[in-house]
Amino acid sequence: MDLRGAIARTAFWRSAVQWGFFFWVLYIGLKFGLFVHHFESGGAAPYHSRPQGVEGFLPIGALVSLKHWMATGIFDTIHPAALVLFLTFMAMSLLAKKSFCSWLCPVGTLSEGLWKIGRRLFGRNFHPWTWLDVGLRGIKYLLLFFFVKIILLDMPAIAMGSFLKAPYWAVSDIKMLHFFTGMSATVMTFIAVTAALSLLYRNAWCRYLCPYGALLGLVSLMSPMKIRRREEFCTDCRLCSRTCPARMPVHRRGSIRSPECTGCLSCVGACPEEALAMNTPFHGKFAPSWVFPVLALSIYAGGIFIGMATGHWETSLTYQDYQRLIPMIPYLSH
Repeated sequence: MDLRGAIARTAFWRSAVQWGFFFWVLYIGLKFGLFVHHFESGGAAPYHSRPQGVEGFLPIGALVSLKHWMATGIFDTIHPAALVLFLTFMAMSLLAKKSFCSWLCPVGTLSEGLWKIGRRLFGRNFHPWTWLDVGLRGIKYLLLFFFVKIILLDMPAIAMGSFLKAPYWAVSDIKMLHFFTGMSATVMTFIAVTAALSLLYRNAWCRYLCPYGALLGLVSLMSPMKIRRREEFCTDCRLCSRTCPARMPVHRRGSIRSPECTGCLSCVGACPEEALAMNTPFHGKFAPSWVFPVLALSIYAGGIFIGMATGHWETSLTYQDYQRLIPMIPYLSH
């Protein structure tokens, strides 16, 4: 078996999926920008249809609509794709580890690209002291707790219903677009600092600051899919641990049970003895490396298909609604 060839193919296809999805997200953003520009120009600019995938950038609102759906049985019709995508990414983590982060997330793709550039520039990536690393990793969980507390614990159903009916929620996707197209100096400074840190430290944003990743990581603890090691084949070369972006001691564990594991398969590709695989506890024989990404991407495609098939994808807002709402945006602060 051509082990090196298999490793190269796995790395190639992950990179292809990552960057393919990244440029697809850019296309969605461009198309959405043209959609909004039509209304902001008073109809002078050509009309472009609204891409529903833009709602993937509304995870906080999706959390509100999730609780409202669970409390009332009413599925949000203003931004239904936001909830569909949120549930899809949760399902990916539940069944296929934190695969969204390592295979689809555009921020994760940029972060990974930056630390690889940094490694070429400086000859290595740097690591904070262990005690500091552990403390910094706690930041994303504190941010997650903050959002969970104010939305899932403190926000009553009647308040959620009012929020989902408010003009602010209707144009929240457009306000998100304006956040990116009209960034303040503070936001640009924060992004520049985060990018600089990502050059030096592997996945700085994902590892220390991303509350979405923290949530998906906690859900992934229940996933049957885990990196598993066959000790009888392991030669203790430690290449797996040195390759792991999350810096986990893969060479010492029978299976990786950590919310930090994203299922990137870097350790599997680095193992010269084929002693590692992403596998379930129900299969004694290791599955080929391609099975895991196919599973993850199938869940993603399946979630979107179910949303479309059940009528929970297209917004209920009409052309006339956008004509009325978009001029109001400068006056909507909450």
